[in-house]
Amino acid sequence: MTIKNEADLVAMRRIGRLCGDIRDAMCAAAEPGMTTAELDDMGRAMLDAAGAISAPEGEYGFPGATCISVNEVVAHGIPGPRVLQTGDLVNVDVSASLNGYFADTGASFVLGGFEASRPEIKKLCEDGRKVMMRAVRTVRHGTPLREIGLTVENFARKNGYTLIRNLASHGVGRSLHEEPATIATWDDPRERRTLKKGQVITIEPFLSLGSEWATEDKDDGWTLYADTGAPTVQYEHSIVVTAKGYEILT
Repeated sequence: MTIKNEADLVAMRRIGRLCGDIRDAMCAAAEPGMTTAELDDMGRAMLDAAGAISAPEGEYGFPGATCISVNEVVAHGIPGPRVLQTGDLVNVDVSASLNGYFADTGASFVLGGFEASRPEIKKLCEDGRKVMMRAVRTVRHGTPLREIGLTVENFARKNGYTLIRNLASHGVGRSLHEEPATIATWDDPRERRTLKKGQVITIEPFLSLGSEWATEDKDDGWTLYADTGAPTVQYEHSIVVTAKGYEILT
């Protein structure tokens, strides 16, 4: 969406803050022995308390209030009986609507602390957050959309990572996915669009230790796996484009 007035901005700040709060609360509450369904129940309770609606569930019929992806799953993990274990690489993705306004956010972490994992996974998480923020900082009115992907790709190449190339950033606001659609978080020389003041977009690179594609589980039609099974992280913010930069909503 493109924000047209102060009411739009206030509403987007409200749903963005809520999604960010739920993301942080779920990440902090996750512990070994908990099922992903139990963690999702927490997110659902927070959405319900705020009068908000799960976006994947409400818009697409996703079987959960949030997406919780573990280890080999890179996105769209369905909450269920899977028991979280110390050392698991977990991603929590929260998207929701409130009074017709949508926001989307996500974060990855290692359950039980980094001391339970390999050092390269710790660095992967740190670098995943770092490259997301580098991409965010490119944003302002008139920025070529290609600059977002170029920033991420240059970082990945320099640091020996790969990128998932069939999961992209996108516009958000009046629906979960809208224009500008398919904002590549890898370099796409064909990209000719530029950002405009007031646009609301996500930035969500998928940084990996070897995978380049997400493959869909043919049985459930939702779960997306890393093609090589390599550890992969996602960090995501919803942001508003401003004349001189950006405002992070989530």
